[in-house]
Amino acid sequence: MIKRMLPLLIGLSVCGAAFAQDMPATAQSTTTTANHATTVTTTLWPAQPPTGGSTEDAVKTAIANAGYKEVKDLKFKDGVWRSKARGGNKKWVKLAVGPVNGKVYAADTPSKLTKDEISAKLATAGYQNIKDVKFDEGLWAAEAKTPHGNDVDLLVDPDDGSVVAQSHD
Repeated sequence: MIKRMLPLLIGLSVCGAAFAQDMPATAQSTTTTANHATTVTTTLWPAQPPTGGSTEDAVKTAIANAGYKEVKDLKFKDGVWRSKARGGNKKWVKLAVGPVNGKVYAADTPSKLTKDEISAKLATAGYQNIKDVKFDEGLWAAEAKTPHGNDVDLLVDPDDGSVVAQSHD
């Protein structure tokens, strides 16, 4: 009986490992129409926080510790936790929370770094072809290539220029 089960167990473990792999960085589709080929590339953000990242409860605690109350619409989206919360002034504010560092970024808080400083920090970190750098909802967003040449979207801390989240590469 053990000899019959062994091939089955090996097959299941191989299949399980194959299904556990991460999704590819980009989805590409090619359409050919009258001698013209068009390739569309879509960047994919992780659907869930990274392993070892902040849990939903930890994010709620970080938001409360930052002085916000009445958290609503908390969800993991575009590489970070996003929600709305009321601050001490009782106004609703859009928030982003780093998936690993747990730092809270309010959409209405200005950046300490400029666009050029963010680009320089990313270049120092090894990113290449940095473009479309813009400050949006409390974080800097940029497109770049990794040192391995893969296209990625980045979310960058407005205080120190560290990468908060990166799309699949």
